Amino acid sequence: MNLLGNTRKTECGEKQFLIGLVKRAASFALSMRAAPACVVAGVLLAGAAFGQPSDSQSSLVDRVGSTGFVQLRAESFHSLSMREQALAYWLTQASIAIDPIIYDQLSTDGLTEKRILEAIVAHPQGIAPETMRKILAFTKLFWANRGNHNEMTAQKFLPEFTFGEFKAAALLALRNGATGIGRASELPGTLDAIRPALFDANFEPMVTAKSPQGGLDILQASGNNFYSGVKLSDLKGFVEHYPLNSRLVKAPDGGLTEQVYRAGTPGGSVPPGLYAVFLKRANDCLAKAAAYADPPQATAIADLVRYYQTGDPKDWIQFDADWVRNNATVDFVNGFIEVYRDARGAKGTSQSFVSITDSRMSALMLKIAGNAQYFENRAPWAAQYKKQNVKPPVAKAVETVIETGDFHVNTIGDNLPNENEIHEKYGSKSFLFTGSTRALAHASGFSSLEEFAYTPAEIERGKKYGDEAEDLMTALHEIIGHGSGKLDPKLTHEAAFYLKEYFSTLEEARADLMALWNVNDPKLRELGALSSPEVAKAMYDSAARAALTQLRRIPKGDTIEEDHQRDRQLIVNYIMAKTGGIARADRNGKTYFYVRDYGKMRDGAGMLLTELMRIKAEGDYAAIKALVESYGVHFDPKLRDQVVARYRKLNLPTYWAGINPELKADFGVGGAVKKVEISYPRDVVQQYLGYGQ
Repeated sequence: MNLLGNTRKTECGEKQFLIGLVKRAASFALSMRAAPACVVAGVLLAGAAFGQPSDSQSSLVDRVGSTGFVQLRAESFHSLSMREQALAYWLTQASIAIDPIIYDQLSTDGLTEKRILEAIVAHPQGIAPETMRKILAFTKLFWANRGNHNEMTAQKFLPEFTFGEFKAAALLALRNGATGIGRASELPGTLDAIRPALFDANFEPMVTAKSPQGGLDILQASGNNFYSGVKLSDLKGFVEHYPLNSRLVKAPDGGLTEQVYRAGTPGGSVPPGLYAVFLKRANDCLAKAAAYADPPQATAIADLVRYYQTGDPKDWIQFDADWVRNNATVDFVNGFIEVYRDARGAKGTSQSFVSITDSRMSALMLKIAGNAQYFENRAPWAAQYKKQNVKPPVAKAVETVIETGDFHVNTIGDNLPNENEIHEKYGSKSFLFTGSTRALAHASGFSSLEEFAYTPAEIERGKKYGDEAEDLMTALHEIIGHGSGKLDPKLTHEAAFYLKEYFSTLEEARADLMALWNVNDPKLRELGALSSPEVAKAMYDSAARAALTQLRRIPKGDTIEEDHQRDRQLIVNYIMAKTGGIARADRNGKTYFYVRDYGKMRDGAGMLLTELMRIKAEGDYAAIKALVESYGVHFDPKLRDQVVARYRKLNLPTYWAGINPELKADFGVGGAVKKVEISYPRDVVQQYLGYGQ
């Protein structure tokens, strides 16, 4: 099983996630009979410190339409040693180095568009104020989504300014001293070439199209840059040597070429490939980071440098193996990792984060991880698919000091690496991103819960236990969901090879269902993970509502493309149809999804979980296609329009983007880091222009 779809996205606006996390940590500390008083007091004080913020503490620092920009904080940075701070600095520089890659991966014109938009924003002198306002707003959305397709819906969004205004502004920026966008004689032609990509709604309308329209296949209908001239049928019989980190190009003679993402080796035995300039910069920063890392982590960093030089999948596996066995306080991810953006579920997008262990929040996660075999044994699927000798994943709560590339603030949990052979031999790491959950909680409230919950009891339960239920859902999803189960020995490839474009949806649904199936297990009460049986009900309530409330993020069309959204839709519709545990109700012109019978909802979760594990274990493509197409893809656009209208009245952001902390280093003799300072900019433009430079 190739755990490629492993990042759980939060449904924001109806809980204060961090408060519940701190409450659970405090509850866990109090349950430890031998816990020193200072430990308990420290956890309780943490809960007080991170209660409901005042207006001056709001993490929402900017907003463009339905997109809110929230500021991430990493207070744990101050507890690091000087060596660890220097390590964090150079790892963040490596993250910034690879950031441009994602713009090119999502569109052949993405980097050109980015450079011109940034040139205009950095050199606005003489541009009409109203035109500049519209260009600036569009550029912020472009940064937030790593291009001009919405990160959640995959749908294209258009600027409010005209092509004429854009062209005039770009030429003015060039006269104002902008560089990197060509000479005055070249720029008009460049602008004409990218006009369809920016201004034509019918040109590449979807960055990822898993349910294509008009007779096109999933590759032809997707506007991303993983393939050039390639149809799905062209891949029949073709063996990819670099399946995760290459672009496939069809030659005039019909042959396929893999353009490998790599920097090339010193001496030239392996030549540079695609994105070499960015990967070389990243390697320079990684080499400097290794000097401040402990020996095991320095080995993992050296593995990554080697992989970026060669692009060889064997070098990536070696990095995974060394990385997953190291649990440093300052940790990182950097590579071509998740495959959601590729309709085939094969090509990895460039992404990175640098994290610091949030020690106050990690104890409970470690307890759950230590009982991974217990939960595996009690899974509802057939015995032959149950894994034995489960290696407990490294589980930790973290704050991030940077998130770049195809990594976003609305990722609140992650389980890595994705490669099944690493899971089998060495286990995995599960991250709970407390910085993200804190930022999103501080930018949200309870208005969404009050609008979409069906009964007063559900509202009361959500306010009291919803945050606890949501963070427990994430922890169970990442720690015991991904990595559970085993494949039938008859399979000669990992499950993704057989399940293709439906694998990520299956894997996300399987992980969600493991949380729903196990939340009532008495072991969680024993571990201090569950303060009340009402937490389980609150988790079920939230899961039922999610299929309705997530429609606000799909403003056009009548199909769902994003895997996490498909997973939620699949679960709710399946349980509605099979057990009636979830029901739909209409009242006063408003629609509600609610839990009619909690026992029947759990029965339905077990039924679907059993079938999904069988499908994964046996590589049953026909079965997963039928399930997802029947229950996870289609929705009533009239219902969506109703949901959008209700959210519009709440005036809450629908989408979220993050502003990272910034690290600034002072250097001494020989380039040694003498001092690192952390700051929290509240200016989207300043940060992204800095990354662009």
